[in-house]
Amino acid sequence: MIVLISILVIIIDQLTKVLFSRILTLNNSIPVIKNFFHLTLVYNTGIAFGILKGSSGIILIATIIGLILIIYSLKKDFLSQGQSLSRKTLFIRKMAIGFILGGAIGNMIDRLHLGYVVDFLDFRIWPVFNLADSFITVGAVILFWSLFISHKSQKT
Repeated sequence: MIVLISILVIIIDQLTKVLFSRILTLNNSIPVIKNFFHLTLVYNTGIAFGILKGSSGIILIATIIGLILIIYSLKKDFLSQGQSLSRKTLFIRKMAIGFILGGAIGNMIDRLHLGYVVDFLDFRIWPVFNLADSFITVGAVILFWSLFISHKSQKT
C-alpha cells in the first residue's frame, strides 16, 4: 500500500510540474485569486523556502540517505508494532508514509533530471511550493498526529 500511494503521489506531482512548466513562464505570475493565490513558475535549487540554494548535490545525497533511513526505520517499526496497531491506525500511517516518500521522490526526480525542483503554487504569504511539498507536509502532520494519539492512548 505504501508503494502504491507513493507511486500515485509521484505521478500526480510529476504531471502537474510538466503541465505548469509548459503553461507558465519562469518567474511570472498568473493570479488565480488576486493578491492571495497565484501560479508562479520558480526553479528551486535549494530545499524548503530556498535554503541551501545551489547545493543540489548535497541535497540529493541527504534526500537519498533520509529515504533509506525512513524505509529502514519503518520496516523495523511495522514489524515490531504492526500487529498491535488497529487496521485504521495502520492504514493512516501507511498513507502518511506513502505521501512523504512519494513527495520526497518526486522532488528528487526533479533534482536528478533537471538540477532543480519545479515550484508553482504561490500563496503570496509563503514561498512558492509544489504538490510534492504539500504531500510531504500533509503526510508528516498525519504521521505525527497518529503517533501522538497512539502514544497518548497507550498511557491511559
